[in-house]
Amino acid sequence: MPHDVSLIATLAAGFGLALALGLVASFLRLPPLVGYLLAGVLIGPATPGFVADMGLAAQLSEIGVMLLMFGVGLHFSVADLVAVRRIAVPGALVQIAVATALGMAVSSLWGWDLGAAVVFGLSLSVASTVVLLKALEARGLLASMNGQIAVGWLVVEDLVMVLVLVLLPAVAEFMSAGTDQRTLWATLGWTLFKVGAFIALMLVVGRWAFPKALWAITRTGSRELFTLGVIAAAVGVAFGAAKLFDVSFALGAFFAGMMMRESEFSHRAADQSLPLRDAFAVLFFVAVGMLFEPAVIWEQPLKLLMVVAIIMLGKTVAAVALVLLLRYPLGTALTVGVSLAQIGEFSFILAGLGVALELLPKEGQSLILAGALISIAANSALFAAIEPVQAWLRRRSPWLRRLEVREDPLAQLPESTDPRLLTGHVVLVGYGRVGRHITEVLRQQGRAVVVLDHNRERVEALRADGVAAVHGQAADPEALVQAHVARAAQLVLALPDAQESRRIVELSRQLNAQLSVVIRARSGDEADLLRASGLGAVCSPEDEVAQAMLRALSGKA
Repeated sequence: MPHDVSLIATLAAGFGLALALGLVASFLRLPPLVGYLLAGVLIGPATPGFVADMGLAAQLSEIGVMLLMFGVGLHFSVADLVAVRRIAVPGALVQIAVATALGMAVSSLWGWDLGAAVVFGLSLSVASTVVLLKALEARGLLASMNGQIAVGWLVVEDLVMVLVLVLLPAVAEFMSAGTDQRTLWATLGWTLFKVGAFIALMLVVGRWAFPKALWAITRTGSRELFTLGVIAAAVGVAFGAAKLFDVSFALGAFFAGMMMRESEFSHRAADQSLPLRDAFAVLFFVAVGMLFEPAVIWEQPLKLLMVVAIIMLGKTVAAVALVLLLRYPLGTALTVGVSLAQIGEFSFILAGLGVALELLPKEGQSLILAGALISIAANSALFAAIEPVQAWLRRRSPWLRRLEVREDPLAQLPESTDPRLLTGHVVLVGYGRVGRHITEVLRQQGRAVVVLDHNRERVEALRADGVAAVHGQAADPEALVQAHVARAAQLVLALPDAQESRRIVELSRQLNAQLSVVIRARSGDEADLLRASGLGAVCSPEDEVAQAMLRALSGKA
């Protein structure tokens, strides 16, 4: 047996402590992520006792970054981002600018130079994807309109940070070498050219090759080969992108996930790679915790207080104000503001790169880590406070009551809608990629269809195109009434959530017992459960889902 087992020791200590402290955090109703970071602190050089191998931990955390970003790419939908672009794009850009400006202002007061101030401000401006998704999912908000806006907002933040990670080394080289502006622009131009070449290669070749390769692997029937293919794609593309195009591991893995999403087996890829992604994500947060200097808490309490204020107060106020200015309800503004009142993985990656490039002092990295720990720990309490705060505001201010309940002209069909189109029609719930295709085919066939979707922008675009559409949550009986489901012939549910589909069918059948139903399922197991419940015709991802649903509709017409 070899005597040097530092890798095994690092894994054992990291996983073991992360499990123990993650459980403690869960019992205290805190995100387990807090426990993972504290586990890293305990096995880091800043605390007594066992010290894990920092070099190995750094490499393991790089794998964690790759798999984290691969997962973000797997869940990244350009269509979803476009659907909320009117609020997510300007909101995220302005909020990043506000938070960065606040971070630069306070760091300038501390005497830091421009490079440190910029990296510090940007690190405080971006929220954690992991924390946000888990918080929304735990509260059943992920599929809601408020949740979609928050996720879209965060996707824009992530894309900005990916660009920052690409450009920061070139800017750091310019600042350290003291070269002229012509050299800087040449360096930036060459960097952007290589990034553009990589993106073009992925969009042209990867978009075609990845789904084909996944299909070929699937035909073998081997679950192990499928999982291996997914992980090999994530790590291989990330490594190749770094070596051949000098882009970050994070960007390479992100695009690998995006290209994998083009496959009809993307949900299976996400599900089967999830355990490995979760495991290495834990190691990433443990490795980040190892870099933390706890002494910053008692040595720099005022600085830490200012950092936490920027993260939890400055960002939240800016986000709430922006959402209200864009004429969204107060509930949406509070949900988005609270969702962004923390920082996480991109902040850690950016701070680590800033230290490696000698732009950010170690003290800055420790302040960012401490701010992350506090803001993540407090985020659950902030979410729990949304409803009491809304109730308090309703009692205190008529103006805020008006902000909370704004008239929604999209929540019912226009009076000019032809009544003949509202009898024996098809009610389609969910206007994503599958729903869009079904709607187009039904219109080509001359069949009347009413679309029910929770996204305002989609409903506006549909009405502009002459399609009858209603904005609302299909699980709300009022929304189903507005879609005239009581007089419909068929109900089509193109939703990813089987439980939500089940509730909608039950409500719809109370309004129309003769309604025929076609449901989309995400997996074979889900399809079996839905078929066993006798809710209607079920189509799963193993089929060409949209075509299968149309065939089922034709059979019931």
